[in-house]
Amino acid sequence: MQQGGNAERQAGRRTVLKAAGASLAVAGLGATATACGGGSGSGDGTVTIRYSWWGAEDRAERINKTIALFEKKYPKIKVKTDFQPYTDFWKKFNTQASGGNPPDVFQNAIGFLRKYDAKNVLLDLSGQVEAGNLSMDGFRAGLEKFGEIDGKLLGVPVGSNSMALVIDKPVYTRAGVKPEQGWTWDDFDEAMTKVRDRTGRAGDSGMYGVMYLYDLYLRQNGKAFFTEDGLGFTEADLTTWWTKAEKGVQSGLFADPKKVAQIKPKSALSAELAGSEFTWDNFTVRYTSEGKSEYGLAPIPTTDGKRTGQYLGSLMLSGYKRTEHPKEVARFIDFMVHDPEVAKIMGYDRGVPTTQAQYDAYRPTDPVNKAIAAYEESLVEAGVLEQITPHPNGADICEAAFLRIAEEMALGSRSVEEAVEQFFTESKTALAG
Repeated sequence: MQQGGNAERQAGRRTVLKAAGASLAVAGLGATATACGGGSGSGDGTVTIRYSWWGAEDRAERINKTIALFEKKYPKIKVKTDFQPYTDFWKKFNTQASGGNPPDVFQNAIGFLRKYDAKNVLLDLSGQVEAGNLSMDGFRAGLEKFGEIDGKLLGVPVGSNSMALVIDKPVYTRAGVKPEQGWTWDDFDEAMTKVRDRTGRAGDSGMYGVMYLYDLYLRQNGKAFFTEDGLGFTEADLTTWWTKAEKGVQSGLFADPKKVAQIKPKSALSAELAGSEFTWDNFTVRYTSEGKSEYGLAPIPTTDGKRTGQYLGSLMLSGYKRTEHPKEVARFIDFMVHDPEVAKIMGYDRGVPTTQAQYDAYRPTDPVNKAIAAYEESLVEAGVLEQITPHPNGADICEAAFLRIAEEMALGSRSVEEAVEQFFTESKTALAG
């Protein structure tokens, strides 16, 4: 969900925008976990739990510092760590899970909850909450509900983010465009035209494969990308969306996909091919380090001038259902989401802290992270946040197909009609289990 967040997910990708919706389609597990895996114990009562996450070296350095704090507070619990880039993480996790030996606790995302719950991999943490080993109090903006699926607590959010329109501020100023909360898609189209005509730059990097943006558009119109057991939109709906995106490229409102592909892994926005692009708010850090301009966060356009369809997405921590140390896993998760010192170390690496205690403990001083915090505060104040629609088993495969097929269409190897048909064919197979 996260979403969310998350920022290394885009590494090696064409744009951060693409990465925002780019979960890897991992192969389905061939068998249910049958053996107890995870950590170990010793004669003096010390236990070891295994913790895995995706991310790059900078995240690993931060997380290792938080683990040192945890082990100091709980000297009888040792934590063995492992991390991989996003795609490699899920390949390895899938192999471990099918062999009955996944890590005791691991980073997770909304698109994988039902998938791995159906395969008896995920620990329902509700019992640990009742036992007092894990507190679900003090979360911001309803985030304590984010990891609840079918009455089970399968994940605890560690950082929040939401979709936003990241803009090149000087470009928008030259174009005379000032996005405000409640602006409509018609306003957005007009803004894209002004950016193109007044600055000589495409208005946006393109909207083909941004699954989470399309989800917001559907939610604005009383639908959603996913229902609890399938897709929440029709082939006609997607045809309309992708046709509009294709016309935007043809008219120069959206960046030329071939040029965007040529400058990867740099984003179209920071490479000055476009004046804006849709992505998760906490990805703004990347644009600042990658580009030469000043970047800002603008509101999501609306259908009716009110409803954005937005929600706070989140990275989560989940436990293995058959871990030998559920109590220790719960205490570890509790520490990671509530301890103020953890927030000071992690900053906004995984999004804005989800608990109020951690949010208050880390107040960013740099302009980029201050803008991210202000943006999320503005969403709360505007009252636009809703609950995310639970993703069905197979959602991760649908998500990856949406990105891949949209990119093929953008590069001219599929027509809109062919792309829509292919997406629905692959999604039906994925959602059938």
